[in-house]
Amino acid sequence: MENFSEWYHNILETAGIYDLRYPLKGCGVYLPYGFKIRRYAFEAIRDMLDESNHDEALFPMLIPEDLLAKEGEHIKGFEEEVYWVTHGGTTPLDVKLALRPTSETPIYHMMKLWIKVHTDLPIKIYQIVNSFRYETKHTRPLIRLREIMTFKEAHTAHSTSEEAEAQVQTALNIYKTFFDRMGVPTIVSQRPEWDKFPGADYTMAFDTIFPDGKTMQIGTVHNLGQHFAKTFELEFETPDGGKDYAYQTCYGISDRIIASIIALHGDEKGLILPPEVAPHQIIIIPLLFKGKEEIAMNKAKEIYKSLKNTYRVKLDDRDIRPGKKFNDWELKGAPIRIELGPRDIENNKLTIYRRDTGEKFQIDEDNLLNELNTLIDSIENTIKEKAEQKVKSFITILDNHDVNNIKETLSTKKGVVLVPYDENIYTEEFEEEIDASVLGTTEYDGKKYISIAKTY
Repeated sequence: MENFSEWYHNILETAGIYDLRYPLKGCGVYLPYGFKIRRYAFEAIRDMLDESNHDEALFPMLIPEDLLAKEGEHIKGFEEEVYWVTHGGTTPLDVKLALRPTSETPIYHMMKLWIKVHTDLPIKIYQIVNSFRYETKHTRPLIRLREIMTFKEAHTAHSTSEEAEAQVQTALNIYKTFFDRMGVPTIVSQRPEWDKFPGADYTMAFDTIFPDGKTMQIGTVHNLGQHFAKTFELEFETPDGGKDYAYQTCYGISDRIIASIIALHGDEKGLILPPEVAPHQIIIIPLLFKGKEEIAMNKAKEIYKSLKNTYRVKLDDRDIRPGKKFNDWELKGAPIRIELGPRDIENNKLTIYRRDTGEKFQIDEDNLLNELNTLIDSIENTIKEKAEQKVKSFITILDNHDVNNIKETLSTKKGVVLVPYDENIYTEEFEEEIDASVLGTTEYDGKKYISIAKTY
């Protein structure tokens, strides 16, 4: 893709995903089509969390300043990004209220009230909410926002460090499965000490690579140890009658998964949506030849009724030329198009177009459901394989730590550079020297590397 940034901004508008014209920098509007993509993506992660014994909750958006300040190290990581509410109407507030940049402090304040003995643990809760950060860098729609409109954050508390570590692995597996279902390949790294989540023992992060060769962090998992528990007094009685502090984890994803789906699967015609998140998985377009309009329309309605309880299907009966309809749905990335003309109907055939490969072919109407089931699976696999090839093409393995070689590779090939792990060079000074981001340590083909990239 020649100019990814231009393509990305254009597709958000022309495909009806996101409107950038809201008069506040870093804020925009999910349009109905984009909102449905968001809805189906986050329904998937919601189902996965529910199935793994998480409970959904909802906490206040407003956080009193004294509560936010209670965890000093944590808030230091966000202090330049916090939005403050200072007045109620025209009356100055006694205590300023923060719009949540993230929810550790209010959630853990409440956990103190819930945790008394070891039988109260584990607690596994999550919420899907908006959050606010005064982003001073260049904002990008769905990538770098001042109002993050979709923030899924999970928070857990356990009675032992082993249980917390096991929960980190569970969270990593949930995210790996989720990103795989979205067809978004990732590189998993343990973030360096200087870039981990404030207050965490360690941070694991998922990055993907966009068509312009830059990486974007799309998910994080943090082992918090007992840091927050000691600050917020999450103390419980152990089975032997002693006292201990809870061991905690947290993990989050945001609107960036929507940006990734758009970026990794699109082409010059527009979106290519995985069937799982497509607002309309199948589009039915009757070809209305003069004098035979009723035949095609009736058959289209019949096919629609037969499919609507199994798939998200739409009958496009707009009074415009078929070619315009074809272009519209290719732009919007609908996975499958069914075309119905009088000759096809006479021969008991249906013409199928698949968006991911551009192939057009005919099938027997009597075998429609079986064909569609097979086709949906094929589209999902093809989309995933193409994305994996794209991301893999952006990964370069070097056998040394030569700074000039690293810079040259990032400049020409872009993407992620992997160099052999060496604790002596794994420093902030090295990061400054290469003028790029050290993503962290990464296991790749059974070996440990330092992963380096230009990031969003």
